[in-house]
Amino acid sequence: MKQFTPKEIVEELDKYIIGQEAAKKSVAVALRNRYRRNLLPDGIKEEIKPKNILMIGPTGVGKTEIARRLSKLVEAPFVKVEATKFTEVGYVGRDVDSMVRDLVEESIRMTKDKKIEEVYDKGKKIAENKIVDILLPMPSRKKPKNPLEALFVDVDENQEETSDKNEEILARRKELKEALIKGELEDKIIEIEVEEKFNPTIELFSGFGMEEYNIDMEDLFGDVMPKKTKKRKVSIKEARKIIGNQEAQKLIDMDRVVELSINNAEQNGIIFIDEIDKIAGYDYGSGPDVSREGVQRDILPIIEGTTVMTKYGPVKTEHILFIAAGAFHVSKVGDLIPELQGRFPIRVELENLTEDNFVEILTKPKNAIIKQYQSLLATENVKLNFNSDAIKAIAKVAYMANEQSENIGARRLQTVLEKLLEDISYEASDLENKEVIIDEDYVNHKLMEHIYQKDISKYIL
Repeated sequence: MKQFTPKEIVEELDKYIIGQEAAKKSVAVALRNRYRRNLLPDGIKEEIKPKNILMIGPTGVGKTEIARRLSKLVEAPFVKVEATKFTEVGYVGRDVDSMVRDLVEESIRMTKDKKIEEVYDKGKKIAENKIVDILLPMPSRKKPKNPLEALFVDVDENQEETSDKNEEILARRKELKEALIKGELEDKIIEIEVEEKFNPTIELFSGFGMEEYNIDMEDLFGDVMPKKTKKRKVSIKEARKIIGNQEAQKLIDMDRVVELSINNAEQNGIIFIDEIDKIAGYDYGSGPDVSREGVQRDILPIIEGTTVMTKYGPVKTEHILFIAAGAFHVSKVGDLIPELQGRFPIRVELENLTEDNFVEILTKPKNAIIKQYQSLLATENVKLNFNSDAIKAIAKVAYMANEQSENIGARRLQTVLEKLLEDISYEASDLENKEVIIDEDYVNHKLMEHIYQKDISKYIL
């Protein structure tokens, strides 16, 4: 976290997200304040709570992407939840505590991956030795059946022969290991034993709501339930990964991983609550919206700061950063209960995307959608090029489509490009000319007829 100033955070976000400078600035400041808080003495450090953010804007303008890229940037535990999944319309919704449990699970996954990476080289060496044992095991010495037999066994009998055989096997094992390290045996198939995790949670507790707690039977019963293994035939290349990963996991201290993970989730975790506008509003008796205010009141204590019990222990939510988002087309922010509004002091309005924004989205980001299609078709040796007029035409079509029908923001570009490149993608493997240039005429021919088509059925009596 200390590596990035607010300006540097915004610069990193600019590589993936076009526009929305106000939202980027808000999340950058919120993140930097976390770093500043960590430098304070414990007394005042505990008193400083994160300033939660409420993003207001239509779908497809970058709300979720800003939060997701932010968490990747600082390697913070991040989960995205839909507010509507906590409602009780039609079925019993998920418990709101599940968002915190999901955050802890994500934090443990991240910490475990880091710890495994630290010891992976040791695990890899152990895996290589085990593979050599499978390819050429050392002969086991025959033991006497009883102590009396040992008295009458001739010690020198066949000892020289056994010693020579062992030296020969050791030399061959050394050659095998050298060949293994050089990668000369990668395609050879061997049979290995793979640990099979036993977790009958779903079968035992399905229908009782217990799957929410993600109970692990191995954690509950420990050594009472023996580990199951199954034999698999795999290539040596794959065997090295499987055995190396198993051995690396044995080398890490899971108690320490859990301890670090809970602390990371509590101090650095980010929970993104999407579609919060769908639970805005008060309840006025029975009906399909009967649970909206109830869900708000359930979410409130978690955002205020409470302790949630997980299978790894208690987790405090006081310092978790909450970012909520919603379009607020039908409802407004004032429809949220006052207590919940007060927990989101930073309000950011995201702007609708313009034609110029669409042009930038098509070309500027590292993961620009045009670059994705070029990479996909390059696998068929097709070189796909777009001239500047074509890109402007695509942006115009996407903008007009959003204006004429539902505004789905940047997601419209995926629909437009899929339609535009449908024939090329279909015929890519059979194309004689492997260089395809998309110009403005091609875009207009493929797409404009769909834009100007109007549904005239509503005018017919």
